Amino acid sequence: MNELRPAALAFDAIAPVFDARFSEWLSVAAQREAVRRALLHTLPHYSRVLELGGGTGEDAAWLARCGHRVLLTDPSPKMVALAGAKLAPLGSRAEVVAAEELEAFAERHLASGTGAFDAVFSNFAALNCVDDLAPVARGLARLVKPGGVAMLVLFGVLSPGDILVECLRGRPRQALRRFHRGACPARLGGQNFMIRYHRAGEIRHAFAPWFRLVRRVGIGVFVPPSAAEPWISKHPRLLHGLESLDRIAGRPLAPLGDHILYHLERTSAP
Repeated sequence: MNELRPAALAFDAIAPVFDARFSEWLSVAAQREAVRRALLHTLPHYSRVLELGGGTGEDAAWLARCGHRVLLTDPSPKMVALAGAKLAPLGSRAEVVAAEELEAFAERHLASGTGAFDAVFSNFAALNCVDDLAPVARGLARLVKPGGVAMLVLFGVLSPGDILVECLRGRPRQALRRFHRGACPARLGGQNFMIRYHRAGEIRHAFAPWFRLVRRVGIGVFVPPSAAEPWISKHPRLLHGLESLDRIAGRPLAPLGDHILYHLERTSAP
């Protein structure tokens, strides 16, 4: 890309410190572990996996160590450089691709004769940095085999944990931001960008008819969001109990998650 999008500039700015900043936060680790359990349960053995917004490659490296072949994509060149260094020894790789450009990427990828993927995965709300999911869905329709899976983790829009934490921090306006239906301002690494809190109906509509919703799983129904850090990391026993509750409540209370994992299946629609 000749010109980076604002979200890519923001994540480029924090790429050198990203792993150090988030690796010690137990709430992040707990939510990541919940997603990984779902991936282990769902992905076929030795799948070819496309990751969207993979950042520094923590999840991609874990997938590769589990025997999957991963192509990580991310709009941030600095993130991709860090991820590529982790993935190369594991037989996987990383490439600079923005989710908004998936249709053009699909054209190039399939023309190379590499073939379609068994699965696509995106974690920690990378797709909330995308205003319009329809081009993403069209690109993935070409990139994922019929019968393949899409495991996409986006922000929930009705998270009691997020509302409580933001109110306790004295930020009531932040507590209500997820109810906003338009694009919302965000700031990271000294860079301003926009995010959108996509509703479940919007996601189903954007991905139809190429993908059908199989299930939703709440990620962080009781485990608090990262805004609760560093306080929650000082109470590991409490966090462990909240993780146990999430394992029970993740599916029935999915709409209340800090994040929601959407498990979609590629249909036979052309």
